[in-house]
Amino acid sequence: MERSFKKEVQELRLGDGDTFHGEGILAVTKALLQSGVSYVGGYQGAPVSHLLDVLVDAEDMMADLGVHLETCTNEASAAAMLGASINYPLRGAVTWKSIVGTNVAADALSNLSSPGVVGGAMIILGEDYGEGASVIQERSYAYAMKSSMWLLDPRPDLASIVHCVEKGFELSEASHAPVMLELRIRACHVTGSFQTKNNRAGAFSGLNQIEGPPRFQYGRLAHPPLTFVQEKLKVEERLPAARAFIKEHKLNEVLPGDLSDIGIVVMGGLTTSVLRALSRLGLADIYGETRVPVLVLNVVYPLVPEELTAFCAGKSAVLVVEEGNPDYIEQALNVELRRADLQTKVRGKGALPMAGEYTSDVLINGIAAFLSDVRPRGLDADAIAQHAAGLLAHRPAAAKAIGELPPRPPTFCTGCPERPVFAAIKLMQRELGPTHISADIGCHSFATFAPFSLGNSILGYGMSLASAAAVGPNMGRRTISVMGDGGFWHNGLITGVASNLFNKGDGVLIVMQNGYTSATGLQFMPSSKTSRGGGAASGMDVESTLRSFGVKWMRKVRTYSVAKMRDTLKEAMRTAEKGLKVIIADGECQLARQRRVRAEDAVKLEAGERVVRTRFGVDDEICTGDHSCIRLSGCPSLTVKPSTDPLRTDPIATVIESCVGCGLCGEVAHAAVLCPSFYRAEIIRNATWFDRVMNRIRRTVIGWLAPREATV
Repeated sequence: MERSFKKEVQELRLGDGDTFHGEGILAVTKALLQSGVSYVGGYQGAPVSHLLDVLVDAEDMMADLGVHLETCTNEASAAAMLGASINYPLRGAVTWKSIVGTNVAADALSNLSSPGVVGGAMIILGEDYGEGASVIQERSYAYAMKSSMWLLDPRPDLASIVHCVEKGFELSEASHAPVMLELRIRACHVTGSFQTKNNRAGAFSGLNQIEGPPRFQYGRLAHPPLTFVQEKLKVEERLPAARAFIKEHKLNEVLPGDLSDIGIVVMGGLTTSVLRALSRLGLADIYGETRVPVLVLNVVYPLVPEELTAFCAGKSAVLVVEEGNPDYIEQALNVELRRADLQTKVRGKGALPMAGEYTSDVLINGIAAFLSDVRPRGLDADAIAQHAAGLLAHRPAAAKAIGELPPRPPTFCTGCPERPVFAAIKLMQRELGPTHISADIGCHSFATFAPFSLGNSILGYGMSLASAAAVGPNMGRRTISVMGDGGFWHNGLITGVASNLFNKGDGVLIVMQNGYTSATGLQFMPSSKTSRGGGAASGMDVESTLRSFGVKWMRKVRTYSVAKMRDTLKEAMRTAEKGLKVIIADGECQLARQRRVRAEDAVKLEAGERVVRTRFGVDDEICTGDHSCIRLSGCPSLTVKPSTDPLRTDPIATVIESCVGCGLCGEVAHAAVLCPSFYRAEIIRNATWFDRVMNRIRRTVIGWLAPREATV
């Protein structure tokens, strides 16, 4: 989350014949600059959050090419940017995390794909699918199909990714349709190399601006009755043009093999995983030379019927490796083979799981099952199945030997300013009873895990207040909605606050104001203290915006003040005043603060200035072993250790080295009226003469008291 690309972006200056070494996201950025884009933009989000970070870090370089960069408040505004390509020969690209980001952008995408584009338009999607995903498990394929946008899924190596970016713009212009390019998590962060080209400015840009709009053409608008004509154009002109381009430029690949009786049709992004599985089964080498012929679909939509039938002709069976559900490619392949009167058997779901990520082990089992089913000529399928079972046999044995592992859910960072708010909610509910908690997307969603276990629904980014709209009127007490300042600007202000005020809602909204869109890597937003370039802020802030909307009841509370937050929550829940009640929980993201403080302290130390580091601890002799402090705060630096008292068997609380001195443990102990076992210590470097004198006095006094204590 704290990754910076300021050094790596210098590789983006490489020219013809140079060799780029780096990460997938940087390669995508280089490909954009080589493609002559006029504008780029997007909304941050894992796993492509770094793409926007790289674009921001390379802003000076893009300015030299006249490329406009827009950091958008949400995915809908990013998608709407592509409207520049509808009338003008401007190449542009935007990015966000799919599928949730594509859901937000859907309206703009439909209105973009209907009239089509003149300049190349590309949407770079972080296909966040599988066990490592952070969102709901859906795919982008359905969007491509419904809106007639072409979907590229490149092999996860840098040369293929760069080639697909460059050719994707050409495909968009040749077929007058937007192009989506999806990158799985591994593709975003894969490392490698490729031969670079010179960066080039777009045909028109900030350096060579368009003089004025073209002659008015109503046909370029997504508006009836032209939308009916545009729908025909999608099918009768754009689709054939796209298929012809894909075929002519050989965007899909065939990896030959001697076992010509069978084949594998694979989504491009899964190619490396399939080749690795074949290698482990003895059917390919480590360099990707395979015995089983493989059709690599770097363009998964539209499919080219001639390519499918040519690959399957003469084969008894093929396996379709298509991650996720529904099985769009498998169904389409069956249709095309039947149309061509080819009797090649198609296997896919069944041999492979209906849903879920296709890991190496899953593919080994699936390929072995496929071979056992179709029994190709020249191959001992039983031996392959036995070998596959042997490869995976160690897993159940290892799991049995280790035993059941404890769950390790994600949690707040040490010192996170949002944790104390949920501690305060728990304390409030002890007195007033439980109520409905509308959770939201963001770091604060970690409160749904132990020890807080707070949250009854998550409906989307910035949607918490809106999702409580029908709960409040049907419940005997006010609901509490939680959203971050990132979600507030993304969607919450309009869908939540405006709607609630318009409908005279009576709930409580907590806005976590930490200053950044933190969960995706500390990106800047409208209310950040500085701009993305480190300059002056935009001047917008959450509090004044809410007041301008008409919010009357509002409180701003420092997040670490647990007792005050608890009392403010009680006031909000009990007040007779009707209407939306907003509590702004103010506390800078601890990751951002630590990054800032470390840099500031390093400068002070180098100059010989005094630097103080605060730490908290637990007095072993006072701690009762009740552990309420742990149950209420959940801080990773607060744990247990064996008691040194031989008369006490219960473990006692302790604070470990990861403590950042936020003080939450003491605040919780005070607010919950727990034991006074916490102490605060200051570690001073470059101590002054006063610090040294005070240290001697303290040690002397402690020395006087210690013997007395021992004799009592």
